[in-house]
Amino acid sequence: MIQQGITTGQTSSSPLHRPMELTLANPALKAFVCGSLSGTCSTLLFQPLDLVKTRLQTLKKGVNPGSARVGMVTVFLSVVRTEKLLGLWKGVSPSFVRCIPGVGIYFSTYFSLKQHFFQDRGPSAWEAVLLGAGARTVAGVCMLPVTVIKTRFESGRVRAQCAGGSVLLALRALFSGLTATLLRDAPFSGIYVMFYTQSKKTLPQELSSSIYAPLGNFSCGVVAGVLASLVTQPADVVKTHVQLSPQQYRRTADAVRFIYMEDGLRGFFGAVPRSLRRTLMAAMAWTVYEQLMTRMGLKS
Repeated sequence: MIQQGITTGQTSSSPLHRPMELTLANPALKAFVCGSLSGTCSTLLFQPLDLVKTRLQTLKKGVNPGSARVGMVTVFLSVVRTEKLLGLWKGVSPSFVRCIPGVGIYFSTYFSLKQHFFQDRGPSAWEAVLLGAGARTVAGVCMLPVTVIKTRFESGRVRAQCAGGSVLLALRALFSGLTATLLRDAPFSGIYVMFYTQSKKTLPQELSSSIYAPLGNFSCGVVAGVLASLVTQPADVVKTHVQLSPQQYRRTADAVRFIYMEDGLRGFFGAVPRSLRRTLMAAMAWTVYEQLMTRMGLKS
C-alpha cells in the first residue's frame, strides 16, 4: 500500500512538469531558437558587407571626384580609413536586435507552415515560392521598425551619440518603405526557397547523409542567393531611399522616379555588394539552421 501510494504520488505530480516539457519540446519554438542562432552567426560575420551596401546606395553623385562610380572596395577602404576597422560593424547592435528575433520568426513561421500544409511530402517549386514568401512577409512586417532605425544608423547620417534621435525619427515613420520592403523580401525569400529546395534535390543521397552535408547545403544556398538577389535588387535600392528620406518620398513611386532621373536604369542595380551579402548571409543562415534542427531531431 505504501509502495502504491508512492507510485500514485509520483504519477500525480508529473503533470506539474508537463507544461515545461511541452514548451521545451515545441517544434516551432525549437525552429525559432535555431533560426535566431543562425541569424546571429550570419549577421556577425557579414555585417561589414551590409554597411558597405547601404553606404553605396546612399552616396550622391560627385562624392568621389574623378570617378564616375564609387566601387565597393573604395567605400570599404574609406570606412576603414575614417572610422577604423571596427567602423565596418557600425549598426551591428540594431542588426542583432532585428535579426535574432526576425530570423527566428521567419524560420518558425516557415517550419509551422511547412508542417501544416506539407506533412507527408515536400513542396513543389511554386509551393516553395509561396511558403518562403509567406514566412518572410510575417517576419518583415514584425521587424520593419527596427530595420528603419538600422538603415539610418548605418548610412552615417545618425551619429552613435544621437541614436535616440534616430528612434524619435523612426517613431514618425515606423513603417516607411513597407511596400518596397515586402516587394523585395517576400519575392527574395520565395525565389530563394524555390531554388534552394530544388537544388538540394539534385544532391546525391550519400552527400546529404555524410559529414559534407553542410558544404552541400551551403553551395545550394549560394546558387539560390545569387539568383534571388539579382531579381530583387531594384526593390532594395528603392526601399533604402524611402527609409532614409521618408519626408522626400510620399510614395514609393516618387523614389522610383527620382532614382531613374538621377542614374537611369543602372541606379537600380550595382548588385555586387547586395548579392554577395544576401547570398552569404542566407546560405550561412540556412546551413546553420538545418544543422541545428538535425541535432534537435527535427526535419527542417
